[in-house]
Amino acid sequence: MLPFSRITIIGLGLIGSSIARAVRAHMPAARLTGYDADPEVRATATRIRLVDDVADSAGASVVDADFVILCVPVGAMGAVAAEIAADLPSDAIVSDVGSCKESVATALAAALPGATIVPAHPVAGTEQSGPEAGFATLFHGRWCILTPAPQTSASAVERVAEFWLQLGADVETMPADHHDRVLAVTSHLPHLIAYTIVGTASDLEEVTQSEVIKYSAGGFRDFTRIAASDPTMWRDVFLTNREAVLEMLQRFSEDLTALQRAIRWGKGDELFDLFTRTRAIRRGIVEQGQDDAAPDFGRAHE
Repeated sequence: MLPFSRITIIGLGLIGSSIARAVRAHMPAARLTGYDADPEVRATATRIRLVDDVADSAGASVVDADFVILCVPVGAMGAVAAEIAADLPSDAIVSDVGSCKESVATALAAALPGATIVPAHPVAGTEQSGPEAGFATLFHGRWCILTPAPQTSASAVERVAEFWLQLGADVETMPADHHDRVLAVTSHLPHLIAYTIVGTASDLEEVTQSEVIKYSAGGFRDFTRIAASDPTMWRDVFLTNREAVLEMLQRFSEDLTALQRAIRWGKGDELFDLFTRTRAIRRGIVEQGQDDAAPDFGRAHE
């Protein structure tokens, strides 16, 4: 049974276009409408027939929707919600895909008073962007975290959960503030570290850019993949989830200082114990199906 029959996706980048493709694959009877503020993206979406209809404005895209998903940077959520407020059907459910939940929930509630809002975060993605970067299996076996307000109707939450389940995701529900602390550790801080390491390498005057690229070992190479992520999205994430990111960054700084001390004083046992614990974390991630155990992240070496 379809949880929704008329779905609007606002923001047709990697996540939005992947949702569209996944809906096509798993809910072919649902009608899809899309909108993006960038006219070039709208033209591309039309050319590749990403959705059934590409609207000319955010408001026009929601006029008959029963489910609206905002797939825009978290810093733009409030403004986009305000654009659709006058045209949003009273029985529609509004959701999003942002990786910060407290601020988004606040912005959506302010812009859409009285609307049914079920914030969501599919924990999936790549460093690619744009409507042609999406693929239907992006959410298979990945978590989608819902963070509804306590007063949200259970039936609305169940419908949104069913939507993501039908796209192949596993669904979890948690308070928005808890989500933001968890993601600050598992996603936001790693991206911040990647941006810093790659930026540091590019700033080292004694190492030319060609040498950085030519001699990139596996670790640096994988950091560059993360650091290639969409700059607008991640700028907004860090500013929007500021308190949780700064808290985790402080903890990381303290741990880094302890590691520096262990190296300086030759504390090999301390280093060995840390590295042993981190290997166990990696095994746990693989065992839970959140990554592949293939050597070198499954890269082909023919």
